[in-house]
Amino acid sequence: MKTFLSAEWQNLINLTYEVPAELLQPLLPKGVELDLLNGKAHVSLVAFDFLNTRVKGVKVPFHVNFPEVNLRYYVQYKGRRGVCFIREYVPKHCIALIANRFFNEPYVAFPMESESETQADGSIHLKHRIWRDKDKFTLELDIVGEAQVPSPDSIAHFFKEHDLGFGTDHKGESLAYFVEHPVWESREIRDLKLDFDFEKLYGPEWAFLTGAAPTYQLHAVGSGIKVYSALRLPELEVHPLFTNPHDSDSA
Repeated sequence: MKTFLSAEWQNLINLTYEVPAELLQPLLPKGVELDLLNGKAHVSLVAFDFLNTRVKGVKVPFHVNFPEVNLRYYVQYKGRRGVCFIREYVPKHCIALIANRFFNEPYVAFPMESESETQADGSIHLKHRIWRDKDKFTLELDIVGEAQVPSPDSIAHFFKEHDLGFGTDHKGESLAYFVEHPVWESREIRDLKLDFDFEKLYGPEWAFLTGAAPTYQLHAVGSGIKVYSALRLPELEVHPLFTNPHDSDSA
């Protein structure tokens, strides 16, 4: 299986909201179902840093280190869990073009920046900013405590550990791709400050999330990752990593 992209994903912030399932049903790729937790559907605002990025083994100048902020939801296909994306923001148009071309992922490029500052007590202060037109949106928080691997039955594990992404190609057919990484450690989030207008960033159907408190606040330390080339669902079903998921490093 060919590696399409490799990178390090660092300090993944996951702010998860319970949402009506009927908002997500029209977005589902063909053949894919919602993955519910306690009978409820969820979306997550996820912010993190891409570092040491390579596309097909090549570092693209000025596109190696950058932030991403996305809104995603949770799905399953024949018992295998994965994620789909509503919109993904990055700061470079070239990144968005590549993602749209090869995976038809809903990437959009706007000016963005992220900051990470380690404090004397070992905590990490993180800040993400997006500028869209005349508006600025910010996410700011502290990461504290010791890093630990959450148990497989924990909320953190449910929302942060997936090795499959699903989407739809330019012809409307369903696609899937493997994302390989070890199980991530987590730390605690404190002093969250979120100034996002979900309607302006993601559409009017998500306006109700503006100012809402996340149902769950999660952090993942991150690691090196590999994203493999996209497969159609019939190819996915017979792939060894689908039929034998424990052969993958991801959880």
